[in-house]
Order: sequence, then structure tokens, then C-alpha cells
Amino acid sequence: MKDASPQTIYLKDYTPFGWTAEEVHLTFVLAPTATRVRSRIRFAPNSDAPKQDFFLHGEQLTPISFAIDGAPVTPEVTDTGLTCAVPEGVFTWEAEVEIAPVENFALEGLYMSNGMYCTQCEAEGFRKITFYPDRPDVMSVFTVRIEGDERVKLSNGNPQGSGEGWAEWHDPWPKPAYLFALVAGDLVNHPGSFTTLSGREVELNLWVRPGDECKCAFGMEALKKSMKWDEEVYGREYDLDIFNIVAVDDFNMGAMENKGLNIFNSSAVLASPETATDANFERIEAIIAHEYFHNWTGNRITCRDWFQLCLKEGLTVFRDAQFTSDMRGEEVKRISDVIDLRGRQFPEDQGPLSHPVRPESFQEINNFYTATVYEKGAEVIGMLKTLVGDEAYAKALDLYFERHDGDAATIEDWLKVFEDATGRDLTQFKRWYSQAGTPHVAVSEAFSDGTYTLTLRQHTPPTPGQPEKAPQVIPVAVGLLSPNGDEVAPTTVLELTEAEQSFTFDGLSAKPVPSILRGFSAPVVLERESSKEERAFLLAHDTDSFNRWEANRDLARECLVAMITEGAAPDTAWLDGLEAVIRDSALDPAYRALMLGTPTQSELAQVLHQRGVTPDPDAIWTATEVLKKTRAERWSKLLPQLAEEAKVTEPYQPDAEQSGKRALGGAVLALTSRLDGGDAARTQFESADNMTLQLSALACLVQAGAGEDALAKFRAQWNGDRLVMDKWFALQVAASGPSETADRAKALTEDPDFDWKNPNRFRAVMGGLAMNHAGFHRIDGAGYRLLADWLIRLDEKNPQTTARMCSAFQTWKRYDETRRGMMQAELEKIAAKPGLSRDVTEMVTRLLS
Repeated sequence: MKDASPQTIYLKDYTPFGWTAEEVHLTFVLAPTATRVRSRIRFAPNSDAPKQDFFLHGEQLTPISFAIDGAPVTPEVTDTGLTCAVPEGVFTWEAEVEIAPVENFALEGLYMSNGMYCTQCEAEGFRKITFYPDRPDVMSVFTVRIEGDERVKLSNGNPQGSGEGWAEWHDPWPKPAYLFALVAGDLVNHPGSFTTLSGREVELNLWVRPGDECKCAFGMEALKKSMKWDEEVYGREYDLDIFNIVAVDDFNMGAMENKGLNIFNSSAVLASPETATDANFERIEAIIAHEYFHNWTGNRITCRDWFQLCLKEGLTVFRDAQFTSDMRGEEVKRISDVIDLRGRQFPEDQGPLSHPVRPESFQEINNFYTATVYEKGAEVIGMLKTLVGDEAYAKALDLYFERHDGDAATIEDWLKVFEDATGRDLTQFKRWYSQAGTPHVAVSEAFSDGTYTLTLRQHTPPTPGQPEKAPQVIPVAVGLLSPNGDEVAPTTVLELTEAEQSFTFDGLSAKPVPSILRGFSAPVVLERESSKEERAFLLAHDTDSFNRWEANRDLARECLVAMITEGAAPDTAWLDGLEAVIRDSALDPAYRALMLGTPTQSELAQVLHQRGVTPDPDAIWTATEVLKKTRAERWSKLLPQLAEEAKVTEPYQPDAEQSGKRALGGAVLALTSRLDGGDAARTQFESADNMTLQLSALACLVQAGAGEDALAKFRAQWNGDRLVMDKWFALQVAASGPSETADRAKALTEDPDFDWKNPNRFRAVMGGLAMNHAGFHRIDGAGYRLLADWLIRLDEKNPQTTARMCSAFQTWKRYDETRRGMMQAELEKIAAKPGLSRDVTEMVTRLLS
């Protein structure tokens, strides 16, 4: 539906639906251009709801017939749904509609992907399938019949029967319509099984297109690990006889947790050593875990309304982070999560798209599947666990599952179980859900007569609609080190609840060096003046792995800022300290690889902006390149030693140990390529027996300006593999120099293999353009114009993907007048497009506000 003036929906206006849906029967007669959907729904009055008209959502449906208790009726039908007079008591509603899946390029509702029928109903896609109260608090038991010539026909729940041209499914667990799923096509399965804690056998299947069977084994094992972990850590057992996963090429998201039938973007489930990188394997493992964990935190307990989205997503992201930490190592996982949080969520908090973890209003709910809801929502769960402790957290979760199984719950319900389980008053903590923005915590200190005093002050900058902020509960994990590097005070969690508080540590023989915000115990910006010498001390001695990495990151950031603003040379004292760390073979190779990383150019732009300096993308790129070249030259004799340590001689495994070595090897190769023009990378590219080594070598060659032959060879080798070719498209844009990025992206959009209607391929090119900081912000505005033109074009087909890509412009106000003016002009051009979708209308309006 197109709507230039979308309606704003407010949390405060929530009203329960006037009827309960006791049972739902659906029949699908599949046809690409004319699928018939027959619904039979038993409704009963909801005694908890105020009197209201009977309204069912429905969009892009062709009505065929309607009946109540078998008698035909004629409801009033509009572009958004229907209204009908209904009996006072229980009644059976029947409707038949026709839809055209093959014409559904928005990939919401029932659509087709290369001949396969597929659904995506979260958040509001079910209304494009049939008329229904499409809201998460209306839960019902579904029975589904699918008729068609497709060999495989799947839906939620357990199979009830099948025959020539038909299959029936029944889901015994009440669910909202957003969890409905249907898949039909000529698929093959990779089978498996799992025995639950109580001894039940569960049939497992990973369904793929013929030819993809060789990419299923890792995903199946990841599913089994997830099921076992959820039983052992959370006590949650799977509750159906069968669990199906389907890989789909055209999908707006990573995956979807539909009850018993998870639908995955192919990129988030298919993997083999030859075609997937270590990062792909880790992502697949995490996403499979995430969607499976939703079975309890999202499905069995869902959210009352879409304002509570963080209830299921924040908790499930936290759970999948715990899982990955257990599978691959807590230290590296935590650092990686913070890098992602600062790279995606902090800019969201600091710009026009800022919103609370639980928003107060929205126009299009698809626009609130954000880093704030997901990643910051998970950080809030982590803080809560830190404050109450592991034992109390486990007790509260058990109470949550016991009390709300089968419910559509709220944040208030969630916090109440913690209050009841622990006796704590969480009224103030709830502000994390209602206040937008990233809190800043300023630190000052004093030492006298063996007593060390830390004074913490918190302040959250104004955000759109919230000029004033109240103090929040902030857990600040602190440790103290003696001047010789010994830990004199173990990690202590300080609870900052006031605008300003002081905390004391007694019995110290000398002024300590503080290690503050250990493990990144809260998603805040820490403000503390400290010398380079102190940061170098923490880099050398801190026992907290996160803060040791943080000290290095701070030194790198200050070095680059000085290079950008003062023309300073790279800080040799810092480089000496860093060299000592990366030489330490006792450290996890993955950790050393993270130490070799540098702040992103976007991060540096944000730091400069916060300090009142207008960021120059070209100057940021130049400084970053100079630093990388300096480090390569300075460590030229060390790099071969590190490369040798990073070698893996055993057969490929995507486990933490091997992945860590390859991560270190990739970081070393990137430095080496700045010295030899890509010779080592070319050798690795030619001999690589897995995608991690091949792709890292290709990236180094492209960055060295020596990649054209390798790009051609890579394409010739992998032209038949759509997921690998996504990598080929993305790498060229991401690794290009700033002067050629936009031109490269434009040329790729003219490539015959650029399918702009496929979200993965579109994101590969346009996402790569947006992520290439200096390239996107090229001073002539070519990057801005190219992205805006494609967003206008894509909005006609896929508003959801278009709206999310609009966030590339969210930092437009922090740049110089020329760039700012060009970005504003492009946003206004998008806004002026006739028939703009409500998804994009809301995003652009917020960006321009």
C-alpha cells in the first residue's frame, strides 16, 4: 500500500481486540498468479476488551466471498481491511480471497522465490494473505491445508497427513499470525534428529534447492547444539515432533522464527568450506541459535504489541550471544559485539533516528527492527543480569516461563518477574526502555591516606522528542591495579543511580590505576581524562581482556585524531606497546587479530564531530592509510613470524581455534600487502583451499590495486554460486579506494548478474557503497546520488529493504556544508517521489527533521 501521509500509532492507545480467535483453518490452492486462500475462523467475544467494530486487516487481496455461520455477508472493504456486523456471541467467520504471489516483490506475505512459494509475515505480512486481526496479541491454534503440484508442502506444527497434491499441518500451540509460515516447492532435505531431555525424538530437516545439499551439514549441527544448549542453560525443551528449516534466496531479513518452520535467508544457513568464510560460519551458527531460541522467547511467550518488540528480540539476542560465547569464547565475542554496537547502534542513538528501546510511537513497524531494539535491547538484559546476579537471573527466567507461557506479554510483565524473584524495585531501571540516547559517564578521582575515591557523573544528551533525561541505573564494573601491574581490587560492580555519586576503596598502599567499565558492563560513553602512559599501562597489564583491548583502541583513536587534526606522526610509543601484545603467542590468535584492528573511519568521524571538529572523510581515509602503512613498515620483520604462527595445517574446520588463526593470518596479510604490492596475497589466492583464505587474499589484492585478474578468475570459478557471487559484488565496492567507489558501484549495477530485486545482491552493492566511508562521501556527491536513485527505484518493489538502506544518510548533518547540502538534496528528492511507500516516507521524514 502506498500512503504519503502514514498514520502514527501510539503505545498509550493500545486496546485489546474485541474477539479471541479460538481456532483457525486455512486452505491454500496454490497458483503463481491466482492463489486461492480460504479461511475459517472461530471467533468469541473478548470480555477484557471494550466494545468496538469488528475489523480485520487485509491488504492487496482480491475478495471472492464472505460468510458468517455459513450465511453470506457483505462487509465494507477498504485498502487496509474490512468491517462487518457480527453476532453477539461465538461465530464462525469464513472468507475466500485471491492473491498473486509471483507479483509480490515486497517479499511480505506469500510470495515466490525462483519458483518456490514462501511466506514472511513478521511484522504485518499476514494481512497480505487473508483478512485477519493481524496483531501479536491475537493468538490461535492453526490447521493448514496446502493444495498444489509442488513436491514439498510445509507449514507450522506437526504434519497431519498428505496425499497426491495436498498436505495438512496442525500447530497445537496458539500463536499470532506473524508466526504463520508456508513453503512449497521442489526441495530436498538434509535430515537429522534430536533426542530431548525427556527422551522424545524430534525429526529435523534442512530443506534446500537441489544442488545445495552439500552446504547443509554445518547448519544441522548448529541446530542440534542450540537445542542441547537451551535445555542445559535455560531448561527449555523443544515442544513439537518436527523442526524444519528452509533456505530461501529472496528474503528481506536474516531469518524468521515461525513456529516449527524457520525460514532462512540462504546466506544465513548454507555453508561449505569452499564457499563460506569463517565469519559466515559463525554468523550461521548464531542465527540458527537465535531463531531456535525464539521458540520460547518469542513464540511460546510473544509480545502483546509491536512496541514490545525488544521483549522478544533483546532477550533472544542476549541468549544467542551467551551461546556464541560458550561455543567460541567469551572475550572475543564480547569485543566483537561492542564493535558492532558502537558501529551501528551508537550512531542511531546520536542522530535523527534515535528512539527508545521500547518506542512510544511508530508509523511503520518495519522501521523499528533496529540496532536499538536488538543490540541495545540485549545490552539492557545483560545489565539486568549483572545487577541481580547469575542465580537470581536464572530464578527470574524460570518464573517468566512459568508465569507467561502462552501469553502475549509486555516489558512490565518482564520486569515484574525480576521484582518478584529478587525483591528489587526496578522502577528506575525501566528508564532504559523508555529513554533514548546513549548515556555519558564522566569520571574523576582522588587518593588520600590509602583511600581511593571514584566520582561518577551521568548525563544523556537530548534526543528527538526527549530534551530532558532522568538518571538511569548504570552498572559500572571497576577493578584497580597497583603501579607495578598487580590487581589490588578485583572487579566490583558499582551501581550508579544518581546524577553524581562517589565510591571509595580503602586500605591501598599507593594510588591505583583504575580499570573502568570492565567487560563493557553498560552501553555508555565513558569520559575520563587519562594520559597516554596510563593507557599504555592498561594495554600492558590490565587483567580484563575487554579493557586491555579498549586501552589499545583508545590509543589508536587518539593517534589517528592527532594525525587528522594536527598532521602528527603515528605514535611510536603506542606501536611499541601494541607490538609487545601481538608478539605474545600465549594470547588467543583471534584476540591478537582484534588488537591489530583500527577504529573505523565512521567511528573517527563521530569522534571528531563530538569534539566540535567537522570530519573530512578524505583526511580520515588518508590518516588511516598512513597508519596502516607505518605499522606494516615498522613490523616488517615481525610479520613473517606472525604469518607462520597463524598457519593452519589440519583439514579445514570452522571452529574457534582454526578461525582465530585465520583471522590473525588475514590481518597480517593485509599489512604485508602494503609492503609487497600484493605478492603474498596473490600466492595465497592461487593456493587457497577454503573461502576464508581466498576471499581475504582477494580483498588484499583489490586494496593494493592489483586485483583485476584475480577478480576475473574468482568470477569464472564461482559464477554459478549466487552466495559467493554476492561476496564478489560486495568486496569490490567495500575495498575500492574513495575516488573510484561510486564508479565501481555504478558499473556493478550495470552488470548482467546484478539482480536489484534480490535483497542480498542489492545490499552487496549498495550496502558496500554506504559502508565505504570516504567513497560514499566523495566530495562530488556521486555516492549520494547513486544510492538515492536506486532507493527511489527499489521502493516501487521492496519498501522494507529500501527503508532500511535509507539509514546510510542518518549522519548527514555532521559533515561540511557542501556534503551536508548534497545529502539533504538527495533526501528531499526521495521524499518528493510520488507514491512513496509509508516505510520510506517515515524514514526520510525522520532523517530530515
